[in-house]
Amino acid sequence: MSNNATLSDTKRRLLNQFVQQRTIPPADTSAIQRRPSSGPAPLSLSQERLVLRAQNVSRASLYNESITVKFRRPVDRDVLQISMAEVIRRHQILRTRYDMVSGQLVQVVAPALDNFALGLVDFRRGSERQKRDDLSTLSLKQTAQPFDLHQGPLLRALLVAMNESESWLVMTAHQSIIDGVSVYQIFPRELFTIYQAFSANRASPLSELPLQFSDFAYWQREWLTRAEILRQVGYWRTQLGSGSHAPRWPTHKSKLQRRTFRGFIRRFVLDRHVADAASALGRGHGVTMFAVLLSAFYSLLHLYTGQRDLTVGTLSPSGRKRSEVQGLIGYFLNPVALRVDLADDPPFTELLRRVQVTISEAISNDDVPFEQIVETLDSHSDPSRNPYFDAVISLQPCLPDSAAVWSVTSMDAESGAAAFDLYLAFIDRPEGLDVRAQYNPDIFAFEEIQQTIRDFEALLAFTTEHPEERISRLHL
Repeated sequence: MSNNATLSDTKRRLLNQFVQQRTIPPADTSAIQRRPSSGPAPLSLSQERLVLRAQNVSRASLYNESITVKFRRPVDRDVLQISMAEVIRRHQILRTRYDMVSGQLVQVVAPALDNFALGLVDFRRGSERQKRDDLSTLSLKQTAQPFDLHQGPLLRALLVAMNESESWLVMTAHQSIIDGVSVYQIFPRELFTIYQAFSANRASPLSELPLQFSDFAYWQREWLTRAEILRQVGYWRTQLGSGSHAPRWPTHKSKLQRRTFRGFIRRFVLDRHVADAASALGRGHGVTMFAVLLSAFYSLLHLYTGQRDLTVGTLSPSGRKRSEVQGLIGYFLNPVALRVDLADDPPFTELLRRVQVTISEAISNDDVPFEQIVETLDSHSDPSRNPYFDAVISLQPCLPDSAAVWSVTSMDAESGAAAFDLYLAFIDRPEGLDVRAQYNPDIFAFEEIQQTIRDFEALLAFTTEHPEERISRLHL
């Protein structure tokens, strides 16, 4: 591991862009072009791995993602339907299904439609408690319903009228067609822009997209040479070493021999003052908010387990390094392992630096699908579980500044399945730091998850007040 490396101004800039899932200038000069029109489109490398996993697990809803767009003004359903259709027309990935051609998975794009059939559910007459209960039931049903990856579509939605001035667009999408930037930035921004134009009987002001996700997928397979694959595999071989450094959770339930992929989701909100202090700590030490959250998580795991060498995962937006894809909806993610050594009992400020360097190095080597890395380094591993990490943490992209009359959240409803033992997704909101905790109930009891979040918040508050304290002296 190279935790003693210095982080240059350039790397720090790239890291900040990475954490916000923004443009990172490409390392090479080969621009992405339209793929040849003849023949079916391939899947991107990470997208292909996800679709193959989805086909080979017992829980068909494993990769269903719930998304909620909340409109704080009356909505014209007819205009919203044609606005949805226009966004889906623009982004072919939203009308894509998958097929097998000559033993190879390919993308098949359905024709664009003039209208999007948007069901309407009216909750306006119920009490606030009844609305919450009914909406929870509806969302659970929507999210748990499997997609047929070979038939499509891989996106469905309902319009829910909450009261006279507020409506919620409740959507479910297969994860193979979206990522955080798609959900929090591109889709809602385009939908609202188009809706405003269509409401005024104007044409859409958005220019046509020069590229589609399938163009990126084709380019990626041409760009990623064997030499680059070997280089990145070599980095991960050195970084991960031998054996597992995943946290050994002090759970009351016994460790499963095989993954069950069961999953519950619970929401927590961390105090706004704690979130602001964490953000200020990051700025003061030249690191990102994500680095602060991740450092606090490592510290908590160390206090829980006593382990000094720890690996957790995150979802790297590896495909979004290219400026050409910043306006595209699609699946640009790749899980990566982040291993940090605490053996010398560093101060929290030093841990911040190490974590930032670790993330910076990881995003320089995140193009090869992590499953391919695992297969190369540990060919005898259990294919149903990741030998390097089973806990994942992420910070979702910020909403655009223009999001004054709408807001977006994800993971609002559970599909009954989970890809990791524990996944903590942080969403920075005005009311506080929103946390979606997705966990396997066969491993964790809800009370343990609840206590983990409480301990995390307490530890985060302590480290922001005492950032020079050594890890061994941190308190909950």
